[in-house]
Amino acid sequence: KPMIEIGGKPILLHIMKIYSYYGINDFIICCGYKGEIIKEYFEDVKSEPWNVQTIDTGLETMTGGRLKRIENEIDDTFCMTYGDGVSDVNLNDLILFHKKNQLIGTLTAIHPPERFGVLDLSGNYVTAFHEKHRGEASWINGGFFVSETDIFDFIENDSTILEKHTLSTLAKQNQLNAFKHTGFWQPMDTLRDKNYLEDLWSSGNIPWKSW
Repeated sequence: KPMIEIGGKPILLHIMKIYSYYGINDFIICCGYKGEIIKEYFEDVKSEPWNVQTIDTGLETMTGGRLKRIENEIDDTFCMTYGDGVSDVNLNDLILFHKKNQLIGTLTAIHPPERFGVLDLSGNYVTAFHEKHRGEASWINGGFFVSETDIFDFIENDSTILEKHTLSTLAKQNQLNAFKHTGFWQPMDTLRDKNYLEDLWSSGNIPWKSW
């Protein structure tokens, strides 16, 4: 999925360009299924001032386990995110927020995108049909994490799921910040999502394009 193209470039490249805009140019890509395609692609990318490592973290490894596999490559505060979502989050503000609060981890909390219309019902009668409104109280994990190396102590092995185990444990220990972002955020989970991002790119209205 990270190699699916938006505007003729893999969404992974879009994500890396967001980080590069904020001066972050050292990347470790945790590869799994078809990781050789990612590796080959970045061997040919010469136009960016990047230091890119592509590391095979296993075909069946879960999200936490992939992070654990690169533990020896990281020795300080670091950023991480998923390979299929873009945002206009200000990474400088995110990192400053993380350092100010001095917890192990920080995630970017966003309102979920509006996907479905909402029905008002009275018995079996539809009384109103309207677009879903983003609830001010509803937040979800939007990725774009900042973390201390202590997070590795909360990952057991390849089967550890970052969200269900590691982040949940950090939350229970009051070691997980939420940086609230109310701007643009969009995952690419479905063909509909891809088409939406392509439409934005084609229109020239590209909220995540800071470069």
